[in-house]
Amino acid sequence: MNLESWRIKMNRIALGAKIELSRRFFFDYCNLIMPSFYKRDRQYLVDVCEAFQNFLDDDEHDVLVLNMPPRHGKSLSLGRFVEWVLGNNHDMKIMTGSYNETLSTVFSKNVRNTIQEIKADEDKVVYSDIFDAKIKFGDGAMNLWSLQDGYNNYLATSPTGTATGFGADIIIIDDVIKNAEEANNALVLEKHWDWFVNTMLSRLESGGKIVINMTRWHSEDLAGRALKELPENGYKVKHINFKAHDELTGGMLCDDILNFDEYERKTKTMGADIASANYQQQPIDIKGKLYGDFKTYNTRSEYRKIWNYCDTADTGKDYLCSIVWGETSEGFVDVLDVIYTQKPMEYTETAVADQLVNNRVNSSRIERNNGGRSFARSVKSKIQGKVSCSIDDFYQSDNKESRIYSNSHWIEQYVRFPSDWRTRFPEYYQAMTTYQKTGKNKHDDAPDATTGIAETMATGTKLESFDISEFGFR
Repeated sequence: MNLESWRIKMNRIALGAKIELSRRFFFDYCNLIMPSFYKRDRQYLVDVCEAFQNFLDDDEHDVLVLNMPPRHGKSLSLGRFVEWVLGNNHDMKIMTGSYNETLSTVFSKNVRNTIQEIKADEDKVVYSDIFDAKIKFGDGAMNLWSLQDGYNNYLATSPTGTATGFGADIIIIDDVIKNAEEANNALVLEKHWDWFVNTMLSRLESGGKIVINMTRWHSEDLAGRALKELPENGYKVKHINFKAHDELTGGMLCDDILNFDEYERKTKTMGADIASANYQQQPIDIKGKLYGDFKTYNTRSEYRKIWNYCDTADTGKDYLCSIVWGETSEGFVDVLDVIYTQKPMEYTETAVADQLVNNRVNSSRIERNNGGRSFARSVKSKIQGKVSCSIDDFYQSDNKESRIYSNSHWIEQYVRFPSDWRTRFPEYYQAMTTYQKTGKNKHDDAPDATTGIAETMATGTKLESFDISEFGFR
């Protein structure tokens, strides 16, 4: 045997060893298929791959929540994981979900293309060199396909898609939130959770595993609620959380992918809040938000008095916020009803009047600043003879921000909201839970009106009554 033949033989032996290792170990598979990205000196990728494999094999955890910065390979690694799992077990059924059908189909297509890749370069390792898995002939759909010796091995879906009739051993949720605007929409977040619980979880086979991969946009996003609520329901959750920048050491997760100078440029361009969510996995609503946890109640109490505070809208972009609450003998106030709307006065005058009547309100305070005096007159006229409610229209001269900040602690301590207020008053809930201490807040109408609760309870019986005589009432 000459030297060249010996070298070829040794290379084949070495490649055979690498192929065998790649079947056994997920990182070795990634390194062999894509060595330019899955470098052995990128420790975080080694850790992620080992965590995926350990999660698949252990009996300790049911759910894995993965948070990583953009371009660091989280979705790529999930796709590779699907390839590796199917290569080792042709009977596995895997379902993936993304924020829309297009994205979920792209994810599916990438996995499928890897499995089907034809070897064109003798020196390049392809999937068929490692595994004998093949796509079943005639399975043309990109979002639902099977292996040659399997059945319904893969389904890609979304919150607007369907998973009916498909059972899964592994469910992968890959970035269901599209952008910051969607992340701050309470209704969208609730729909994501409902889809996850009612559709995806119901498809999970006994002993199955769930992977949730997403940027942490909001404390109530799918990852946040999974981390908080799934353990309460008996699920064992593992959390892997990588920040792009270590604030203590000053180091970066991977300088090859994102160095500090580029990170600073992105932060300046995107804005601190968006960058913090994307790269530091710090939900926008948590970082710098004014209010902490709010108190809630499940059933109504016997109330000493029913109050209302109404902040009328200034312009078409502002919200009218009218809150009804009950004063308890223990010193708490329970929010009973909220109107939070940008609709015109033609609607809100009637809506607030109906609110006072339906809730049997005893005393109402309406800010006079933004046409509140005429608004109060109209409301008074509409409730006449229907409910005994005094109305006080007043001018608010104090600085709005300072009022909101100075009363925030009292609101956290004494104001209680209905346990279902996230879905009952979604826009109001969003405005309260995302209001920031500093920086620009798009709207402050909800915290402003809620501050009115604290000020009203502090003032109490000293409030000056509305002079109804000037409007012809006796």
